[in-house]
Amino acid sequence: MSRHNRRTFLKTAAAGAAFTFVISDSRHRVLGANETIRVGVAGINGRGGSHIDAFAAMPDVQVTYLIDPDSRLFAKRSEQVQKRGGNKPQCVQDIRRALEDKDLDAVSIATCNHWHSLITVWACQAGKDVYVEKPCSHNIFEGRKCVEAARKYGRIVQHGTQRRSSAGWARQVAAIASGKYGKLLVSKGYASKPRWSIGFKPDSDPPAELDYNLWLGPAPQMPFNGNLVHYNWHWFWETGNGEIGNQGVHQMDIARWAIPGATLPDWVISAGGRYVDEPDHHWKDQGQTPNMQVTVMGFGDVLLLFEVLGLVGKAGPGGKKFDPKVDNEFYLTDGVIRGGKFYPHGKDQPEELENVALVMGPGDQFENFIACVRSRKVEELHADIEVGHYSAALCHLGNISYRLGSEATFADAAQALPQHETVAASWKALEEHLTGALGVNLADLRCTVGPKLAFDGGRERFRDNAAADQLLTRDYRAPFVVPEMV
Repeated sequence: MSRHNRRTFLKTAAAGAAFTFVISDSRHRVLGANETIRVGVAGINGRGGSHIDAFAAMPDVQVTYLIDPDSRLFAKRSEQVQKRGGNKPQCVQDIRRALEDKDLDAVSIATCNHWHSLITVWACQAGKDVYVEKPCSHNIFEGRKCVEAARKYGRIVQHGTQRRSSAGWARQVAAIASGKYGKLLVSKGYASKPRWSIGFKPDSDPPAELDYNLWLGPAPQMPFNGNLVHYNWHWFWETGNGEIGNQGVHQMDIARWAIPGATLPDWVISAGGRYVDEPDHHWKDQGQTPNMQVTVMGFGDVLLLFEVLGLVGKAGPGGKKFDPKVDNEFYLTDGVIRGGKFYPHGKDQPEELENVALVMGPGDQFENFIACVRSRKVEELHADIEVGHYSAALCHLGNISYRLGSEATFADAAQALPQHETVAASWKALEEHLTGALGVNLADLRCTVGPKLAFDGGRERFRDNAAADQLLTRDYRAPFVVPEMV
């Protein structure tokens, strides 16, 4: 499979150089309808458990590898594989060892975000097909490299934005595209789940069973902290992308999908902050990413509006409880589409959307992936890697504006955001959640307001903004380097 043998590989890795798998055309084969597809699941703590259940239960599919830097997870997940699939998987901490196995057909990635793209590229280079969880990238550069690797090596790469497998969402998107309900003005997404304080934990030595060097991978060297492993890495910039790049990428994908022909925006602006139920710490915790964030993007004359309000699901110090909201709405010239129905302007009752014929690939997101691994038909994937790249990139763009932002009053932020009634309503909701949940006076708080950044979607670069361009990628820690040339 690879011209690098294990000894060469280990020597290369030890020397600190990036490692590249080189494959031959012999691995580009079509699997028979009843031939067993062997899958390795990388990242097995949380979402990885769902990957194991899905693949192990499929006929003629076996989970043959479990891959995770934390060996404490192996016993439980191995038992899960055996119960669901009837076979005993191999367990390895290092993804590279699994990729060297010529009998492994595919890799399913449910690791931390900062590992998603590198494993995708390595797996494509090693002749494996890939299912990669959302977001497929930790930054925009990485997402494009995933697309290039998939195309260069002829691999099937599915992105884990499962709403693309939903006939219900597909019908709403088709209804908007039909023009029967007017012209789309605003495509809005909500990703407001309970995201309260993660508190403060001291740096410490990592557990003996955790290969922390492997866990860090492409991220910079930094001390182990209990607030990183196994979930709260989402709220740190070096490993995660905040809520907009966590739950939010699902709704961002739908919001972009609904804008006919949309890939990347003309401009972006984002504002908000991180505010939690820690009054003794000035409403701050150890996390870095915003849990209250409003992001606006321009696609020609259509706005994409995205709302993250994390102070939901319980009553905070302010005593008011707000409900979580994970959804999408579409504002058109003739009314609003929400919940799969059309609400015309000036009428009290909603209308059912007209039924439209849909052309969709087979199965749910996991089943669709396996079907396409067999058929080699990229066009039948529900969420091909380029689809995933564009939707993940929107989350990254919002975060880049936010990270380049400056401190402002909430009134100043309202003026900085586009002057549109739907945008104003989102910012007002953010203010109301802050005052109601935390019981704070907004005059005593400040928020972060990012610059409005012009973007060149064709080049995937900002227009005349070197500081923003720097955040399109990162410095990689050898040998865990996402390569410029895949």
